[in-house]
Amino acid sequence: MAMTFHVDIVSAEAEIFSGTATMVFAPAEMGEVGIAPRHTPLLTRLKPGEVRVQDDHGEEHTFFVNGGMLEVQPHVVTVLSDSAMRAKDLDEAAALQAKQEAEKTLADNKADIDYAKAQAELAEAVAQLRTIQKLKKSR
Repeated sequence: MAMTFHVDIVSAEAEIFSGTATMVFAPAEMGEVGIAPRHTPLLTRLKPGEVRVQDDHGEEHTFFVNGGMLEVQPHVVTVLSDSAMRAKDLDEAAALQAKQEAEKTLADNKADIDYAKAQAELAEAVAQLRTIQKLKKSR
């Protein structure tokens, strides 16, 4: 039997996933990290993207987070995010529209635009679309 650890993925609204895993992959700010059982303790920020959990039955579960924090303890991994959802629940049309609106806002040369907010919205929409495309390819 493979070594496992407990994983919790929670958003501000609800607990998205709670269970055992053999591996977790997450989009840390400095690049994707892979967490195996008995990983050294770690606390890092997450950027928008997909979190993949390989459970102890060999299945892979994919989730989308809009950023947040990843806490790793030797036997527990916790993903905390303002917003998280199962990747299969992402709406491609809504993500495309959000991307187009953010690009339009950034292209507009008005001084009263919050560029940081528009860039964050664009990054989140692009990450959602990437997650949707990866999910489509894996099917």
